[in-house]
Amino acid sequence: MTLPTMMKQIHFDGAGGADVIRVGEAPVPTPGAGTVLIEVVAAGVNRPDVIQRGGGYAPPPGESDIPGLEVSGRIVALGEGVDTLEIGDEVCALLGSGGYAEYAVAAAPLCLPVPSAVSLQDAGGLPENYFTVFDNVFLRGGLKAGEKFLVHGGSSGIGSTAIQLAHAFGAEVFTTAGSASKCAFCRTLGADHAIDYKTDDFVDVIKAITKKSGVNLILDMVGGTYLQRNIAIMAMEARLVQIAFLQSGIIEKLDFRNVMMRRLVLTGSTLRARTLEQKAAVARGLREKIWPLLDTGTVKPIIHATFPLSAARQAHEMMESSSHLGKILLVTGK
Repeated sequence: MTLPTMMKQIHFDGAGGADVIRVGEAPVPTPGAGTVLIEVVAAGVNRPDVIQRGGGYAPPPGESDIPGLEVSGRIVALGEGVDTLEIGDEVCALLGSGGYAEYAVAAAPLCLPVPSAVSLQDAGGLPENYFTVFDNVFLRGGLKAGEKFLVHGGSSGIGSTAIQLAHAFGAEVFTTAGSASKCAFCRTLGADHAIDYKTDDFVDVIKAITKKSGVNLILDMVGGTYLQRNIAIMAMEARLVQIAFLQSGIIEKLDFRNVMMRRLVLTGSTLRARTLEQKAAVARGLREKIWPLLDTGTVKPIIHATFPLSAARQAHEMMESSSHLGKILLVTGK
């Protein structure tokens, strides 16, 4: 097939609110060694995109200035040395940047086949959440069957993924969400206990349910005042994995005595800046452990809304409103 020379893309006209989002044109990129060119069907909208728009979380050196960390689509060109994929393959891929466009370059090891039970469009909501949750909950957090697991923000893309996977692997799942309807949604995904943080203190509720024994693993995206509260409900030798900060990452006071006495593990990670080899290892684990669950429909991406690429501003406004349940996608019509 003959590829166009130009494509539609989204860029930010400086740092700021959703009003800095612009639709424009850019040259269709050429895949380099070890990469492929994907004709984008859908691109996931993620909280890091909003942070990048505001002036933080810049793309790693060498990555496109076009936002977007994940896409689904069809491979239309292969870079030098790519022998595991073919033109025409339908894939979803984790990107360093560049997803908000009609074409995007992806590293071949970070491309995964579209699962049998997932549409090509919906697969655009898989990579960022599934890479993040699998790495932090199972590899870094070491969640095991029978353990008690808490994820904050259960109605988000990350939260809805974490609930489903933890439930599928036999954990007792706790979550927090910001309304009764969001808590009900979390229960449909497999949450055993869903706590409305606007009406109840999750510390008191979890202490009551666990008879003060606490939870074994926490996945947190809030930070700030949640740190001390998380520590208060951690069981002996429990783990806390921090992956984002809706409040603050700077804690002025921390009583470390509980950490020492209960032998707690406090850790965290980011995904975007890791090496290709590190991300590829996560991709291999996903293919082996998680993709069979997606193939059978045991777990699935939860898509709340889709917007055309030209409506990226509205997609970001929805993300910032926190009114969504699951993922928000941009679609190209390809």
